[in-house]
Amino acid sequence: MVFLKSPDNKTLALDLDPRKTSLSTLRLEIECKLGLPACFQRLYISSRRLFDSDESISISALGVGRDSTLTLHIPLFGGMQAPVAPKNRLDFLSTKPPPNYVAGLGRGATGFTTRSDIGPARAAPDLPDRSAATIGGGTGAPGVGRGRGKGPGEEEEEEEADEKGYDENQKFDEFEGNDVGLFASSEYDEDDKEADAVWEAIDKRMDSRRKDRREARLKQEIEKYRASNPKITEQFADLKRKLHTMSTDEWDSIPEIGDYSLRNKKKRFESFVPVPDTLLEKARQEKEHVTALDPKSRAAGGTETPWGQTPVTDLTAVGEGRGTVLSLKLDRLSDSVSGLTVVDPKGYLTDLKSMKITSDAEISDIKKARLLLKSVIQTNPKHPPGWIAAARLEEVAGKIQAARQLITKGCEECPKNEDVWVEACRLANPDEAKAVIARGVKANPTSVKLWMQAAKLEHDDANKSRVLRKGLENIPDSVRIWKAVVELANEEDARLLLQRAVECCPLHVELWLALARLETYDNAKKVLNKAREKLSKEPAIWITAAKLEEANGNTAMVGKIIERGIRVLQRENVVIDREVWMKEAEAAERAGSVATCQAIINHTVGIGVEEEDRKRTWVADAEECKKRGSIETARAIYAHALTVFLTKKSIWLKAAQLEKSHGTRETLDMLLRRAVKYRPDAEVLWLMGAKEKWLAGDVPSARAILQEAYLAIPNSEEIWLAAFKLEFENHEPERARMLLARAREKEGSTERVWMKSAIVERELGNMEEERRILKEGLKLFPSFYKLWLMLGQLEERLGNLDKAKDVYESGLKHCPNFIPLWLSLAKLEETTNGLSKARAVLTMGRKRNPQNPELWLAAIRAESRHGFKKDSDSLMAKALQECPTSGILWAASIEMVPRPQRKVKSMDALKKCDHDPHVIAAVAKLFWHDRKVDKARSWLNRSVTLAPDIGDFWALYYKFELQHGNEDNQKDVLKRCIAAEPKHGEKWQAISKAVENSHQPVEAILKKAAIALGKEENNLAENNKNIN
Repeated sequence: MVFLKSPDNKTLALDLDPRKTSLSTLRLEIECKLGLPACFQRLYISSRRLFDSDESISISALGVGRDSTLTLHIPLFGGMQAPVAPKNRLDFLSTKPPPNYVAGLGRGATGFTTRSDIGPARAAPDLPDRSAATIGGGTGAPGVGRGRGKGPGEEEEEEEADEKGYDENQKFDEFEGNDVGLFASSEYDEDDKEADAVWEAIDKRMDSRRKDRREARLKQEIEKYRASNPKITEQFADLKRKLHTMSTDEWDSIPEIGDYSLRNKKKRFESFVPVPDTLLEKARQEKEHVTALDPKSRAAGGTETPWGQTPVTDLTAVGEGRGTVLSLKLDRLSDSVSGLTVVDPKGYLTDLKSMKITSDAEISDIKKARLLLKSVIQTNPKHPPGWIAAARLEEVAGKIQAARQLITKGCEECPKNEDVWVEACRLANPDEAKAVIARGVKANPTSVKLWMQAAKLEHDDANKSRVLRKGLENIPDSVRIWKAVVELANEEDARLLLQRAVECCPLHVELWLALARLETYDNAKKVLNKAREKLSKEPAIWITAAKLEEANGNTAMVGKIIERGIRVLQRENVVIDREVWMKEAEAAERAGSVATCQAIINHTVGIGVEEEDRKRTWVADAEECKKRGSIETARAIYAHALTVFLTKKSIWLKAAQLEKSHGTRETLDMLLRRAVKYRPDAEVLWLMGAKEKWLAGDVPSARAILQEAYLAIPNSEEIWLAAFKLEFENHEPERARMLLARAREKEGSTERVWMKSAIVERELGNMEEERRILKEGLKLFPSFYKLWLMLGQLEERLGNLDKAKDVYESGLKHCPNFIPLWLSLAKLEETTNGLSKARAVLTMGRKRNPQNPELWLAAIRAESRHGFKKDSDSLMAKALQECPTSGILWAASIEMVPRPQRKVKSMDALKKCDHDPHVIAAVAKLFWHDRKVDKARSWLNRSVTLAPDIGDFWALYYKFELQHGNEDNQKDVLKRCIAAEPKHGEKWQAISKAVENSHQPVEAILKKAAIALGKEENNLAENNKNIN
């Protein structure tokens, strides 16, 4: 391996052997890596260049060894400027001389200028200072500056600068001098960088020497400035300190400060310009309310809003205008035949609504739109949307009569457009609407929309049916009208109408299916056969036929019909989409056609699925159907999958879980019987079957299943333990002891068998036998911590505290990472030898098991029990630093702090561990104590949802419902707890594992745990009172 340092200060590793690599090979490798030709490579090792006439000599002979670092340099040919082509020495003779050029001035032969050369009253030109021009600090000639353009000789100067390669008049740089022009194109190499670093270090050193004096001087100047210019707050600081002596009455007597800002004091300059009278008159006319009626309005009946038509200059008539308009409208509405006044409330309110006051902007927009639409209907009167838009504009403007006139003209201009007639019907009076739609139907007898609109105007079903049948005479192939007619008819008439409908619309499947539903069984089959002849590519017909057979009890024909239908559809080149067919199966399930659903699944679920993806796809489909509530569809998918994958235990378990959740005990037992037939080695299937029998109360059947399981799997420990549990829970201790004795005698017995044997003896009260079994088990399994714990607890119950301590210490030697052993030993030491010994045990446990929150919590509680609050707070702070995401520590911290600080502490806990059930339960307690019942219930429900296996949360939830909930809530919590079957929890385990509670159900243990929590809270409250 050889390292190469490139010109850009990057190190390149070359996998080469110096003893086998020549200099030419090295150059070729560098050319491949960097793209630099070998002729431009200059290689150095230290300060010595690698150079040899014989390129075949290895580089190790030149001093290059393994892990040596070579430096690559690139030569720079030529100067800093690009080479310039040689110029002809006599080219200057044909060019224009520069300005102020004097021949011979450079060699000292100065000429002279006469007045005839420069003219009268003309000063001789000043010669430029060459040194100043070179440096760039001289003053330019008069008139030369920015924005003046190029002077007469500047183009020649630029050409000369280009020929030289640099500009003599380059601006002088204060730091680099004139070299900024000379070295502008040079490369900034490592030497330049090193020099700049040296000068920068010197500048920093010089600056640091003057730093103290400069900062002291700056501080002195700031203090001097602040002393001469104090802030307002500093000026009134002494007065503010005296404010605490003021009384409440003095505070209230302080007057409110007004607004004395300069902004309000400053008067603005206002100028008044007289307004012309014409402008005032125009403004008055635009703002006034017009109440007089012009002849055009009177001709229209006085119902048009005449604002803006005739401005009224008499402002005294504004107050009387409303009464005049109202009286005219009431007079016009009187009946001319009978002399009685008949007022149409709807029309009257519409007219009043049309007299709304609009803003000037709205009126202006309406006028512009009116002009545009008028242009549209005049230029193209056969354009229906223009007439509709113009009528709707007048309707928005409140001129309903004008809108009706416009739409009437539109109907005359566009009689064949149905949209215009529908709009005219909408704008017409209710009495005139039927006449309008009649004219429209007459002009467009084949318009479905107009016939449907005409039917809507009728209020009686018989009249609607008559109108629609009239429409069918003109449009017999309209499916929409046929559907509307059938909906209005009774069952017998609907059947006759549908028979005629399928004759007129033979290609519409909905009509065929509706007719089949109304016919008898035999006629329905004939209808569906005809429909299949007309619509050979429609799958709904086959599905309906299958449903028809199922409804009439012919379930055997359902599968054949679906199979034949799929075959026919495939022959007709119809694509069978399994997703669509599965949706049809779910629809059939919702309709009650379970056999049809199963047949569809059996014949379509495997279409389009690769063979290796079948299991995964079918299980996913079944789970999705289960989520949507399609249980029969999911059951059919699992049934089909089990016909293909008979030996897949996972599918059998999924199907069993489905039956357990949504089926019956019989179906579940039947399924498990089939499962163990094909998978006799699956322990979980045997155990599930036995448990279901046991839960159903059939203990003999459960025993029989376990016996069959033992014959199938004779060496299964789970079968032995399940049989023991069955006998033990059913109060058969002798049978359970016998089973465990046989299990212990077998080869390969595990530590669980010994543990269960000890539990049985403890239950029966045989202490000596229990000790013997535990000691023998520890000889066989010295690293099984539960046996040590049980032996120590046995000695504690018998009062042998010294022996119990020896057992715990021996157990910790074999199982130093088992936390319950440390906790039990610490509790024993606290009971016998006091807090100091327990503290030492817990400290040793934390050293052996760092970052363990349970040991920290035990130490904190021990300090709290003995009244050392400061020590417990200190331990809690250390514990939270070591275990910042421990929920049990944060929950204990919330309970330890004073009540006003618990809210802040709970917010910190939620930030650290938002989804921890212990923290959520602690927050629920806060809401409970604050009487926020709904929030407390919500948070308690969240805690039991996150950790359903912890019984303490269920007990707390049940206690809350006993205090604040009703009977239904209490039953719901109890039911959910029984279903969850919690096994863990500090209080829950202490109660459930007690000898007197060994056979108690979950309900009893829950109630005892709730009582224990209540007693603990009462004791805690009393201790806090004593401390305070």
